[in-house]
Amino acid sequence: MGLFQKAVETYDAHRDYVGREIEGHQVLVPVSHILARPEIEITLEQDGSFSSARLWDKSEPKIFIPATEESGGRTSAPCPHPLCDQLCYLAPYDEKKHPLYVRQLTAWAESPYSHPMLASILAYVKGGTILSDLAAAGILTLDAGGKPAREKALVCWRVHGIGTPRDGCWQQPSLAQAFQDWYASLQPEDAQALCMITGAHVPPAKQHPKGIIPINGNAKLISANDQSGFTFRGRFTDETQAATVSYLASQKAHNALRWLAAEQGAQAVFGGRTFLCWNPQGVRVCHAAGPFGNRDLAVTKPSDYRAELKKTLEGYRSQLPARSGVVVAAFDAATTGRLSLTYYNELAGSDYLQRLYDWDRYCCWFGRSSQICAPPLWQIVNCAFGSQMTVKGQVRLKTDDRVLGQQMQRLVACRVDRAHMPYDIVQALFHRASSPQSWERGIWGVILSTACAVIQKYRHDVYKEECEMSVNEESRDRSYQFGRLLAVLEKVERDTYSDDEGREPNAIRLQSVYCRMPLKTAAQIEAQLEKAYFPRLQPGARSYYKMLIGQILDRIHTDTEQSRWNAPLKETYLMGYYLQRKDLYTKKRERSENNEEGN
Repeated sequence: MGLFQKAVETYDAHRDYVGREIEGHQVLVPVSHILARPEIEITLEQDGSFSSARLWDKSEPKIFIPATEESGGRTSAPCPHPLCDQLCYLAPYDEKKHPLYVRQLTAWAESPYSHPMLASILAYVKGGTILSDLAAAGILTLDAGGKPAREKALVCWRVHGIGTPRDGCWQQPSLAQAFQDWYASLQPEDAQALCMITGAHVPPAKQHPKGIIPINGNAKLISANDQSGFTFRGRFTDETQAATVSYLASQKAHNALRWLAAEQGAQAVFGGRTFLCWNPQGVRVCHAAGPFGNRDLAVTKPSDYRAELKKTLEGYRSQLPARSGVVVAAFDAATTGRLSLTYYNELAGSDYLQRLYDWDRYCCWFGRSSQICAPPLWQIVNCAFGSQMTVKGQVRLKTDDRVLGQQMQRLVACRVDRAHMPYDIVQALFHRASSPQSWERGIWGVILSTACAVIQKYRHDVYKEECEMSVNEESRDRSYQFGRLLAVLEKVERDTYSDDEGREPNAIRLQSVYCRMPLKTAAQIEAQLEKAYFPRLQPGARSYYKMLIGQILDRIHTDTEQSRWNAPLKETYLMGYYLQRKDLYTKKRERSENNEEGN
């Protein structure tokens, strides 16, 4: 199945929500209706006389109004909505638009599918007093010619005594059904075609809705209005040869996608690309671009982290039925009028949850306060491709929107499709984390932690390696051991600094060179330590650090050919560096706490 089949399935599964107003949520729009934000609300009496009017507050939610295929996609050509419309259609001063509106509303009101509200609204519009009534109510001002300054202000209707106490035209399910029945009766019986979504022979859609993704405005997913040869590229003579979609299926699919985008899209937009993730039956699932576990939980031990992650997996599985599916899709607009589906996948619910679990299980590292968590996908992209800049007095990483959207989709695809971590991202993080002097200290800390998480995931994907996230003194990985050595060389010098010194040790300043020539650079740093810093340490600390340096070098010389001692390091040196440094600071903190207790 495809996107539109799943969207129709979603709409049908949520039919009880169609047209229902739920506070804090966008309404699921009925067929043959569109979402709109009115500017003016007019209240009428049942006889069609003016009662009151008010300006629609911007904080109030959008409402759904009846619309034809043509009016739903109208541009500059006059094409009235059936009921709620702009002042230029409702007021008689426009000799082109007003008659079209009156003629269409009259046809509906006089049909077998009429509704009590229509007679009241039609009588008022025909009276031609709408502008003077609104001006008298202080809603708008008129120029010398009697025209309103805001002629495109959308008007919605209330009629006292009909549908009380909810007398808004958008609050009447019977009115919405009446328009659906009337509009369906206008479709020619002989105009039927194969719907490639449902497989039925039914009236096809002539135009498809726009505005599915809020940030992409009028962009359409299905469009074939370009007759200059660009769209068809010589493959077809008309658009029906490419695809035919029924009117009903198109309405359901687009309304469902718009509803999903409104519910999730604001929280999952990266670089102008919108990521949606849902279960067609309405079971809430964690988002493919969001966190899987509870990142607010302070877990500092790898075993506890894995246990909590397992609990999260079992909790989600208990909520998602075994046969339920999950749909993941990404949308982006290359132009203002065309919306593209840039990623799509359907998975069984249990498989989807397992893949998110596996990602967070291996793509994790120590963060702030030594809390173990999986870095957010956007953080990985920012650390790998972002630029350092100051925003509102704070230094942050920011990635170009186009790059952010593309790279986020790559990572979502890796996470959902169980693909390998992209090596170019690993390399970008490796080089950035190896240049601490290029970044503000806090930013570099985030880059280093993120790099270690990504490297751990890559090593597991490719080599099935698993890091225990604690110092492995017996590791035969030369790069890992050189990373440990760098941490010790840094710690020796830092132990001689006072608390208020902000300068960086030689090990940090020479880290980028150290990656390329580790043994030679280590010898230079150690010579400086012997000359200026080892003498300033306590004898016990001096002996400990020298012993540790000797053990690491002995391991490197024993497990590595001499010709490779000074070869450039691989990315795993960052893991050895981080874990050894963390171990050294942890031991120092424990010693300090023990001394305080003894005193």
